[in-house]
Amino acid sequence: PYCHPVCANRFPTSTMLLKVRRRTKKKQPEQLDAEKQIQQEVKFEMEVLGTVTTVYKFQGMSDFQYLAMHSGPDGKQTSMYDKVLMLKPEKEEFFNRELPLYIPPPIFSRLDTPVDYFYRPDIQHRDGYNNPQVSGENLIGLSRARRPHNAIFVNFDDEEIPAKPLDAAVQTWKKVCTNPVDKKVEEELRKLFEVRPIWSRNAVKANISVHPDKLKLLLPYLAYYMLTGPWRSLWVRFGYDPRKHPEAKIYQVLDFRIRCGMKYGYAPNDMPVKAKRSTYNYSLPITVKKPVSHTVSIHDLKQGLGTSGASTSKKPASSRYKLKESIYIFREGALPPYRQMFYQLCDLNVESLQKIIRRNDGAESECTERDGWCLPKTSDDLRDTMSLMIKQIIRSTRPG
Repeated sequence: PYCHPVCANRFPTSTMLLKVRRRTKKKQPEQLDAEKQIQQEVKFEMEVLGTVTTVYKFQGMSDFQYLAMHSGPDGKQTSMYDKVLMLKPEKEEFFNRELPLYIPPPIFSRLDTPVDYFYRPDIQHRDGYNNPQVSGENLIGLSRARRPHNAIFVNFDDEEIPAKPLDAAVQTWKKVCTNPVDKKVEEELRKLFEVRPIWSRNAVKANISVHPDKLKLLLPYLAYYMLTGPWRSLWVRFGYDPRKHPEAKIYQVLDFRIRCGMKYGYAPNDMPVKAKRSTYNYSLPITVKKPVSHTVSIHDLKQGLGTSGASTSKKPASSRYKLKESIYIFREGALPPYRQMFYQLCDLNVESLQKIIRRNDGAESECTERDGWCLPKTSDDLRDTMSLMIKQIIRSTRPG
């Protein structure tokens, strides 16, 4: 009952189902000499029953079985199957019994297919080569340090902020920027950073039509990325330090999540905004039919837009990759597109929310990692107000 299933994958085939019958006929003893053993006459009969169009192949290995056992004080193992498995309708006493805690794992081993591990000698590098700096996130599971697209990452407690991009970021963008469309996109993004020194990736996508793979190379060319603090996950123009400018308060990020529960007016299944992912959609690692992502090459990028959907899309090139404004702007009377949203404070287009943000305008004393230039608990007040607005929207749209 607590055994990981062996999974099969479905494949098309064109084969025949053959029925083979083996008939054995024994000879009578009187027909043979006494010295000889009894001989058998074997005859095969074959018949085609039909064609087979689908076959299921069990290519994965059998996984572990989890035993429901309890170890007593004397070290003796006792089975708990008769106590935890409900094999027939039971009365209330069955559920109120005192039992040792037993929780089977939700998932067994991560991989079901055999993997060949080839032991290789250490790579011999040239003289002067230095290994990449290893951080805590590289210690487990990764064979090399993370190589972003030459972006510069800054923590809130770092003393200095970068004034220019890395040379590799400049060279990579110059290599890719080969047509007028790319130069136009670069100029548009420069103007955006002149008007507003801090942008989220989604806000950029809503203002500029640019291929996502090109945006990965263009942003590190014009801005650095904040990892922690009130401007985390945002791109900041080179040379601009929001920790030294109180006016950067309006660009801080707010992590807002739609609250779920009956006291907010709806049950989880009645949520007006559906979840991006569900635990029910979990696919095993051995699943063959996985969506294949289109690999974009440098050649594709040099041609302007990627090949995926470029020819079939009906949208004009000027707005093909543009996102809707709702992806980064919060307006009164409209639901967010996702259950979790990252808004910049200046993109909360509601007067009551802006009043909460401006409570200490001109009196900002210090910039903290949790609240930035805002008063303490400003984020909590904003979330409460936004949740109340969303609750009213849901109640007004629900049929009587």
